Amino acid sequence: MDHLYQQPLLDAQSRKKLADKIMQQLGDYPEASDHDLKKLALMTVAREYSGSGFSFSERQAIATGLFHTMRGLDLLQPLVEDMSITEIMVNGPDNIFIERAGQLHKTGLRFDDAQHLTGVITNFFGRANRMIHEKRPLADMRLPDGSRLHATLPPAAPDGPVLTIRKFTGVRPDMESLITSGFITRQAAQFLVEAVVGHKTLFICGGTGSGKTTFLNILSGYIPSAERVVTIEDAAELSLQGLANLVRLEARLPGPDGSGEITIADLIRASLRMRPDRVIVGEVRGQEAFDMLQAMNTGHPGSLCTGHANSCKDMLDRLTLMVLMAVQLPWDTIRALIASAIDLLVFLQRDSSGNRLVQEVCAVRMNGSGQIALDYLFQRDKKGVLQDAGHSSS
Repeated sequence: MDHLYQQPLLDAQSRKKLADKIMQQLGDYPEASDHDLKKLALMTVAREYSGSGFSFSERQAIATGLFHTMRGLDLLQPLVEDMSITEIMVNGPDNIFIERAGQLHKTGLRFDDAQHLTGVITNFFGRANRMIHEKRPLADMRLPDGSRLHATLPPAAPDGPVLTIRKFTGVRPDMESLITSGFITRQAAQFLVEAVVGHKTLFICGGTGSGKTTFLNILSGYIPSAERVVTIEDAAELSLQGLANLVRLEARLPGPDGSGEITIADLIRASLRMRPDRVIVGEVRGQEAFDMLQAMNTGHPGSLCTGHANSCKDMLDRLTLMVLMAVQLPWDTIRALIASAIDLLVFLQRDSSGNRLVQEVCAVRMNGSGQIALDYLFQRDKKGVLQDAGHSSS
């Protein structure tokens, strides 16, 4: 149980009454600066609770909580601001978990009820002009610092609203720190760096939170600075450094009227008219896989991509099925397309202790029988050591 965060001193109803009084005082200036709003909250609390049993520090805490209610994520805001926390998971009003140092902890925080949590979610998304309600119960958004929010409301979440926040900590590990932590060996790291410099196409796969985006960011740091790079993402979270000629593209969901959607496939096709040296796709998850493979096969070697899978072999199968969703080509033709487009597959996994590790590095090729095959170049043994591997598997 995580006891670092305490419940608000006032219940939701009392906080709402105070917030209403603050809004009345703001009058025609509802968009007051954060500094002015904090000052007004402190003055309001001091006036309303003068002579009460609350100490000065408690009144300060109430005022801070009011500010978090009006401009932030209410009682979750201290978790958002704690840089040691990498993920916040709200499973209904009274089950709030955090991830810290790769380990999950249940906090002592709880919302007053499901309505309280729903109000926090809808108000926060509403301030960012994002729609979420009963008829459209799923929504995503990105905070200015790069953190990602996903919310699900009933009826899609029958046990109460669900909110997940994947935080961007601002910490950019380098390859040396990954080697030191055991994420990858020096030999495997050097091999992948040389592959990036040598314009090999890499596909990084793994489960949620396995470190795919972080590792892609690090590998992209070895792209020669003179190259023109186009990045394509659902939600922009890549942070490529040292590239002067960089174009960032981001997909967009349809608006309330169903129009205005921009898909990953749309962006991949558009990127080919931008004269890229490399195309980096943040995550491949559907029919856009066909467009991505075509892009790699039309003069854009050295691309980097990520996707969800349980192994390198599983990623090949998933890619094949994704392409089948887009075009009705024979299975063997799709496999040949994949083999000609992707040079290396890298599989990442999180172990039971929360450590993120490179599990497999495979070369993709066609064998003598015209079938796709994987050459395992690096693979962790039963002791968890990443070793050179000298065998192949079709």
